Amino acid sequence: MGSDYRVETIQTLTSFFSSQNLLRPHRIRRYDPGTELTYEATGVIPAVTGMIRLKITRYVGGGFAGQVYQVTVSDMDASLSEIPGLKKGGLYAIKILRPVSGFNRFIRNVMYALAFQGSFSLEGNPDAVRAGALWQKFIRRASGRRFGTESAVVDILATFTDDRLGSCGEISEWVEGRMWRFEVDNDLDSRRRYLKRKNTSHSGSSEYLSKRTFMSDLVSLFHEMGAHELARQYEWWTFKSQPNAMKRISSDPDTTKGHTAVDFRAGMALLPFAPQSPGDFRLIWRGLKRGSLVQFDRGDLHKLKAFISRNHPDFSDMESALVELEDRDRRYRQSLPDVTHHHIHLLTRKSLRSEIRSATITGWKIRGVIDSKTEDRLRKNSGLFAIAYFASIIPILGPGLRRLFGHSTARRHWGRLLTHPRYVLQTGRGRMAETLIRWHRSGRVGPRRAERLVRRPLLFYANFPFSLLPPGLHRFCTDKQRFKQTLFNVFVHPVRLYFRAEVREKWLRDMITTGERKGMLTPDEAAHIQVQVAEPFIQKYLKSLAVHVCTVPVTQIISVLVAFIYIRLHPELAWQQATIAAGLILGMFQVTPISPGSLVRGIYVTILVLREKTWKDYNIAFSLSFFKYIGYLAFPIQMAYRYPELARFMAGHWATGAVHLVPIFGERGALLEHAVFDLFYNFPLTIHRRLQERKKRRLALRPRLWHAPLFVFLGTLALVASDIVFFRLNGRIPALKDTWWFILIIPLVISGLISRGAGGATLGRRLFLGIFGGVITALFYQICQSALLPAVLSLSPDPIPFMSLAGKTLLAALWKMFLFTFPAALGAVWMETRPVKL
Repeated sequence: MGSDYRVETIQTLTSFFSSQNLLRPHRIRRYDPGTELTYEATGVIPAVTGMIRLKITRYVGGGFAGQVYQVTVSDMDASLSEIPGLKKGGLYAIKILRPVSGFNRFIRNVMYALAFQGSFSLEGNPDAVRAGALWQKFIRRASGRRFGTESAVVDILATFTDDRLGSCGEISEWVEGRMWRFEVDNDLDSRRRYLKRKNTSHSGSSEYLSKRTFMSDLVSLFHEMGAHELARQYEWWTFKSQPNAMKRISSDPDTTKGHTAVDFRAGMALLPFAPQSPGDFRLIWRGLKRGSLVQFDRGDLHKLKAFISRNHPDFSDMESALVELEDRDRRYRQSLPDVTHHHIHLLTRKSLRSEIRSATITGWKIRGVIDSKTEDRLRKNSGLFAIAYFASIIPILGPGLRRLFGHSTARRHWGRLLTHPRYVLQTGRGRMAETLIRWHRSGRVGPRRAERLVRRPLLFYANFPFSLLPPGLHRFCTDKQRFKQTLFNVFVHPVRLYFRAEVREKWLRDMITTGERKGMLTPDEAAHIQVQVAEPFIQKYLKSLAVHVCTVPVTQIISVLVAFIYIRLHPELAWQQATIAAGLILGMFQVTPISPGSLVRGIYVTILVLREKTWKDYNIAFSLSFFKYIGYLAFPIQMAYRYPELARFMAGHWATGAVHLVPIFGERGALLEHAVFDLFYNFPLTIHRRLQERKKRRLALRPRLWHAPLFVFLGTLALVASDIVFFRLNGRIPALKDTWWFILIIPLVISGLISRGAGGATLGRRLFLGIFGGVITALFYQICQSALLPAVLSLSPDPIPFMSLAGKTLLAALWKMFLFTFPAALGAVWMETRPVKL
């Protein structure tokens, strides 16, 4: 949602839609806080039915599976009080199994249709929802034995059908929880050994490790019970399962307890030809071994009953639930064509086709595609159903034809459109209101602008092409105030941060407040950091951080300027060639490890070191500032040892902010987010620890230099030998393009060996010696290639004057020396920063 989202604006736009007096209903995508909902709910255990009235307190979010809300129970029938955990006035979560995004719903439905040749069952099939809820109840009961408490799995209480959104849904307990907290860990090597079960202990990432262990144990429990396909929701290497397990805030500060599985509804079917994550390849293979070509939520009831039999005392009161699960699961599985499981039975079993028809009609009715009268007709006339079914699968036109056929309201609406020109205008205004509701929720338009656009059709349609852009860019291009505010934030705000201490303090305090609200900081941590904000070192680091913020647009500005100058200097280029050239220039600036912006940062830190004559306060920042991307975190990392809580929070805030722009895998709390934090924060700390450990080990060693010429000689010999072998095979001396891969490997290996063998030499000397050795190898190699190889290979020298030959050799040597510098530097740095052997 946009930062200036207002429920009042949604209500105004909804009222405007109602004022158009359209025959069709308002197309609701989701609900807003304050909305009251009334459902006929059925408890999971016991399966009692009654009316319940809920009030939405906030929209939590959603994905491919559906949308989640926090609600309070305003009122309910007495029969529902028999459901343990459900009471009037209580706080709960509801999940409506229809995505907010139309695009997400389309992709989800296409994948499901390819897998099972039917509509998404959890949205329109109560049997599917009930079967999933009952599976969850059994898993929750089993978790009591496995984890010592049933609270390790969220409790699902009831299911219902939402007629306004046209979907099934479920009511669950509300878990006051959070995603993982980023932990300072300067020993990722120990963590890796711990995960490989090499009998080591590790305390630096205790919450990360305990969550990973919890999810692994949960997956094992799923497979033991027969819930093989549900286990995909918690498979670690899908990269998107981590948000499905939250940590209860009540368990803090203990990092090893309180993990809770909260999401058991898959959103996407898994097909063998369409893996959606790295972990899906293994899941597909396991599914094929079980005989499941496609996977979604199928469980093995025989295995479940065997598990219950082995642990009968734990499930003695759930016999009726098991009977219902068997019945619901059977009806659910027989409600879909699912050719991969039903095979020829689709042709031979009339009862199967009848159940598919009945479930399809029920799904259409729940989703609002057909009305009650059409439902009765379709149930009585199988031929009519066949016409409606095959018409509905016509690409593009199918859904519209089905709705026109199945709903009298749709027929009256289209009839009015074709016969009343004024009604066409009213429909257009209604569609504008619905579109602006979506735009406002996504942050494309602010409250005042949305209310103005709905009454100015020409201005609305002038804005419409910008809806193809991302929401932020859409608003930047169409909203004058947002345009000015963005320019202010990019060009003016960083300067104010540098010169005004009160602005820096407010900026940091606002970030801390936001971090506490998002669960990145505990209340105690936030309070502690708030006290530290005024300290001199914090102010110094914040001032330096402001300079880093100022350098954010430097690279982009210079890259655009260079591209512009290049195109102006080459007017002969066609526009296609000019576009490609500009794109390559812009791309080059983005991928280079050192950029104009990072050079500015590095020069600034160098000036600070020289001016204040202190290395200790800037040693890490100096090393990182010259590099792109990671340089933005130079000062948060520098603060790690003096202010660990603040450093951890700022690094997490900065490093993961961009990750959330990544579709699907960039979700908050997912593995990619933590991986980026490790890469930009914990990995530099780990490198620093490795360097310190090596320094301590080498204190007793004497510096060594004599080995460097030996390795340079061996490297030169290897390169010359490769040229001789190439000549024997091809009849000519190789050019650089022929053996470039071998030529780049040699300086990398040579520099690493020279650096490693330098004994007790300081780090700077070791790196210099390694890089210099790689560069000198290039010089000797070129001399040998130009002067010695022709004699060794008995080649007739070209009649070239000596000075020309010398100049040609020198230029080639300089080029090779420049080229060898990069792998030589990489080899020396890798050798000095590799994990330290125990």
